[in-house]
Amino acid sequence: MAKITLKGNVVDTTGNLPQTGEQAKDFKLVKKDLSRVTLADYAGKRLVLNIFPSLDTGTCAASVRMFNKIAGELNNTKVLCISRDLPFAQARFCGAEELNNVETLSDFETGAFGKAYGLEIMNGPLQGLHSRVVIIVDEEGRIIYTQQVPEIVDEPKYEEVLKALNR
Repeated sequence: MAKITLKGNVVDTTGNLPQTGEQAKDFKLVKKDLSRVTLADYAGKRLVLNIFPSLDTGTCAASVRMFNKIAGELNNTKVLCISRDLPFAQARFCGAEELNNVETLSDFETGAFGKAYGLEIMNGPLQGLHSRVVIIVDEEGRIIYTQQVPEIVDEPKYEEVLKALNR
């Protein structure tokens, strides 16, 4: 279990992030049209998983905007923005912001993605939501980078993500 903070207060996650070099765990998430996708649907593509608590917070919204900008400059790479927000809310946000380079996916049905990846928040006011994490998966489905943001209200270290993508 990882210990992170929310405005300086310690909260725990359900586990630890997968290790670099491990095969990414399969998932079943919901798209904005309510269809389901799995890891296999992205076979042969590099993935950036931008995971966060909720688009209804300024930091989460800012990260989706930044990753939308980054995604427009990447080849053979999909940026998946994953939260437990309802797919309708994700679609509304991206539509209003004209964010077309990222794909939003929801873990609202079961929360199984957050549990499998060890990033579900276990206590505190955001209990049950996802912690702020970035995971990069290569074309073969192996994890090549992880970043657990230690303070939930902080944005990810984008420069580290870009560095990992350019290796």
